[in-house]
Amino acid sequence: MDDKQKALLKSLPKIDEVLVILEKRGTLERAPREKVLESIREVVAGIRSAILTGSRDAAAFLSNESAADAAAARIERLHEYSLRRVINATGIILHTNLGRAPLCKEALERIVEVGRGYSNLEFDLASGKRGLRYDHIREILCELTGAEDALVVNNNAAAVLLVLSTLARGREAIVSRGELIEIGGEFRIPEVMERSGAILREVGATNRTHLSDYEKALNENTALIMKVHTSNFRIVGFTEEVPVPELVTLGRRHGIPVMNDLGSGCFIRLEKYGLQREPTVSDAVKEGADVITFSGDKLLGGPQAGIIVGKKDQLESIKKNPLNRALRIDKLTLAALEATAKLYLNEQEAIAGLRSLTALTEPVEAATRRARRLLQTLKKEKFPGVTLALKKGFSMSGGGSLPTEQIPTVLVALRSGNLSAARIDEKLRALPVPVVARIAEDEILFDPRTLAAQELPEVRNALRAVLASREKG
Repeated sequence: MDDKQKALLKSLPKIDEVLVILEKRGTLERAPREKVLESIREVVAGIRSAILTGSRDAAAFLSNESAADAAAARIERLHEYSLRRVINATGIILHTNLGRAPLCKEALERIVEVGRGYSNLEFDLASGKRGLRYDHIREILCELTGAEDALVVNNNAAAVLLVLSTLARGREAIVSRGELIEIGGEFRIPEVMERSGAILREVGATNRTHLSDYEKALNENTALIMKVHTSNFRIVGFTEEVPVPELVTLGRRHGIPVMNDLGSGCFIRLEKYGLQREPTVSDAVKEGADVITFSGDKLLGGPQAGIIVGKKDQLESIKKNPLNRALRIDKLTLAALEATAKLYLNEQEAIAGLRSLTALTEPVEAATRRARRLLQTLKKEKFPGVTLALKKGFSMSGGGSLPTEQIPTVLVALRSGNLSAARIDEKLRALPVPVVARIAEDEILFDPRTLAAQELPEVRNALRAVLASREKG
């Protein structure tokens, strides 16, 4: 340590003096005294470390006022929310990292209504006795899907885990090699099966599996035949898979239940809207599988949930599994899911009311109109050094659904002579309401398919804040 460092260390801010400054500023009203003291100590420790490592900027923070500013900033950050609303301009409709499906207004209203006070979550109002939380959603799910019974847990991985734990724990579950998918976040079907206690029995090849492969694998330890819909990828070319009805026939012949994991559950026929065919849950029920699992926050357009529908006898045993309590959903998810499901009683109401479905199914002309509105709005701002244009492009479904679907759209492309696209993107993400867009060939691209009409002025205001800076680079 040299003499300069020793002199700087002697000039470190005094904790008690910094505390007096913060007390006068009212910072002690923002957090407990011990937390404020902890923040001051952390600031001083940081300055000390900077001095010892030879930082040339350390001297600038030696005053008590500077230390007070830094400590106060730490306290204020405690009051900021980490989970925030963002504006999704990427064109990825069910963006996993951005929360997947936005909730409909009916779901939000029900969350507020149920969450603001007490509710009959597990209370039967007719009998005055304890009830089941699943009863609030069971009837509408059975009505929409044609299933005998329904159960909801916290996500589809949990649904798969619970079913396997109940029906195949300690015994074999037969599944095609081509269906051993990764379901996101590095969670894989074989790993979920292992945690459930089921024994994985792989059959067939990656691209082709025949009914005879399942038949040959059957033995006295077989508990379940499992079908996994590859909702997040497609194998094309020389392929073959066994349809669910054939597996159901095989299962019934040998007294073995069949499970169909749909993954991204769909309630409407998407091909009517120009999209690729995706099996609906009601179709899956008609095919006869004993248990069907799917997500609530993907193509269904609701909150995160794992939905299990199927035969009543199988569902009853699944409900009794002690693991069910650890995986159950809360009252707010139930409220949102019930409201979302009721929209499907009228398909057009679901299309209009669920923002993800609107984005998936609306004609490209509607997206083009929003793109033109945004372009005109931004051109009026006359941002210096900025060029704006419309470009044809494609949106994506995202969220592990419709993996090969490219949905036509029109993008608003922005290029700046003053700031790189990467720097603009960084500054947009740093705003109080972050805007997340695409970058391609040093342009920022805004996709109107994931932008609601009321968000267009917010995008304009965000760019005002970002492009008003004289920063270069």
